[in-house]
Amino acid sequence: MKTKVGLIFLLGFFWLGFPLSPSVRAASAAPDELSETWDEIGQALRDWVDRARDYLSFNIRVPREERPLISLMLRNRDKLGLSADQVRSLEQLRNDFQKASIRNDADVRVAEMDLDALLDEPKVDMAQVEAKVREIERLRADLRIARIRTIEKGKEQLTSEQRKKLQELLSESQLSRPQPGTVTENRNSSKATE
Repeated sequence: MKTKVGLIFLLGFFWLGFPLSPSVRAASAAPDELSETWDEIGQALRDWVDRARDYLSFNIRVPREERPLISLMLRNRDKLGLSADQVRSLEQLRNDFQKASIRNDADVRVAEMDLDALLDEPKVDMAQVEAKVREIERLRADLRIARIRTIEKGKEQLTSEQRKKLQELLSESQLSRPQPGTVTENRNSSKATE
C-alpha cells in the first residue's frame, strides 16, 4: 500500500513538475516545437512508467513462471531450512538471472529504437519491420525461457521435504493475496528478480 501511495505521489509530482521545466517554457515560445517537446515528454513518461511498473510489479495476473520463486525461497530460508550452500547457490542463480535480464532489457530497448527508426522512414520497408518485430519478440521469449530455467534450477536445489514446505508457503501466499480485480492487489514479483 505504501508503495502505491508513493508511486501516486511521485507521478503527481512529475505531472505537476513537467510544465514548470525549462524545456517546456522554452517550447511554449515556439508552437511547432511545443508539439515535439510534448511528444518527447510523453515518451519519456511512458518509458518511466513502464520501468516503474516492472519494478513495482503492478500487473494483476501473473503467469506462473513469473512468480519470484527464488526470492521467496531466500526470504523464507529459515522456514525451508536452507543450508548455507543452498542459499549461496540460490543467490547465485538469482544474481545471474538479474544480470541476464538487464542485458536482455537493454537489447529489447535498442531493438525498439531501431524499430522506431524504421517506422519513421518515409517509405516503410515491411520486411525490415517484420524482422525487427520478430527479433524483439524472440528476445522477450528468450528471457521468459531463461526465467523458467532459473526457477527450475532453483527448485532442484531443494530436498523433497523443502519442496513440500515451499508448496505450503505458495499456498499460504495465494490465500493471503487479495482477490483478482481489487485495487489493493499487486504482483509480488519483479522481472529482474528471478
